Amino acid sequence: MTPNKTATTLADGRELIYFDLGADAGQRKIDTRSLPPVSTTAQMRWDPLLEEWVMMASHRQDRTFLPPTDECPLCPSVNGRRTEIPADDYDVVVFENRFPSLSTGAALDGAGGDHPLVEVRPAVGRCEVVCFSSDHSRRFADLTPGHARLVVDVWADRTVTLSRVEGVEQVFCFESRGEEIGVTLSHPHGQIYAYPFTTPRTSRMLQAAAHHRRRTGGDLHTDVLDAECRSGIRVVAENEHWVAFVPAAARWPLEVHLYPRRRVKSIPDLDDAERDALVVIYLDLLARLDRMFDMALPYIAAWHQGPVDDHDDLGYLHAQLFSIRRSADKLKYLAGSEAGMGAFVTDALPEQVARRLREL
Repeated sequence: MTPNKTATTLADGRELIYFDLGADAGQRKIDTRSLPPVSTTAQMRWDPLLEEWVMMASHRQDRTFLPPTDECPLCPSVNGRRTEIPADDYDVVVFENRFPSLSTGAALDGAGGDHPLVEVRPAVGRCEVVCFSSDHSRRFADLTPGHARLVVDVWADRTVTLSRVEGVEQVFCFESRGEEIGVTLSHPHGQIYAYPFTTPRTSRMLQAAAHHRRRTGGDLHTDVLDAECRSGIRVVAENEHWVAFVPAAARWPLEVHLYPRRRVKSIPDLDDAERDALVVIYLDLLARLDRMFDMALPYIAAWHQGPVDDHDDLGYLHAQLFSIRRSADKLKYLAGSEAGMGAFVTDALPEQVARRLREL
């Protein structure tokens, strides 16, 4: 399915794109706000101790923080109140973040550069906001299958477009929900980062996959998925094209991985049948998570896509959904071992979590 797209420009020059379910695009008004220029001073610095890039964007200190509902910047512009979306209604909207960690126009402002082992570069890339619905009170789990399918198609569209941006090495689609998880805007939305490097987690997974291939000749993700399907004890839900399971070495109190049965590297590689089946199992999975403690669960849904140039053919698309809530009235905070050393201690056995999610 190819969504109907309408591109426009906001008052400060940022791109905004409407994605519509039908031909009726609603009223596409011009953004008449008076906005300051978007900062392009974001930079990234090389950590020689961990051999990782760290992004630095001090202008993000001024970003919008937990506004009341009637001041939400992601709602449509109605009754004279102007927001980030000039239209009075929309299905799905994508726009460049007003407070980006990565920017196509990023340039160094002279800060840093005094350490011989710490390389400093402009944080060239792109950060986008994806508004899933114009309804402020709607959760992703509340979307109709057709609307959710539109979001999947938007992820695919943006992955293709951003992968073509010069210097971009990886595209990351994700959703964060809940103040407990650190969300500062409660409107149903996600984000997309187009990184100028391969992220640490992806790099580590690629290293593990390469080691597994050298050792066994097999594909690591395929073998993990096959093992979970054969066991079945940690499988939460499945259909013809997808399998959702709690990983055997889960780090978070609630963590579910969602894999396509056919190995693909990115969301655009999914065919229509796989996208339709994804919508069914994904909406079901989100509903199960919310029933776990009879409340809207704070979570992060992270879509792991292979890097733009996967020369060694090691990537395997999958989603990782996890929450810091470990009971109805308790949150998991990163303790010393986890925050200081990266060595996780899990609060619940994966088999118990999977059984509970199946029951729900």
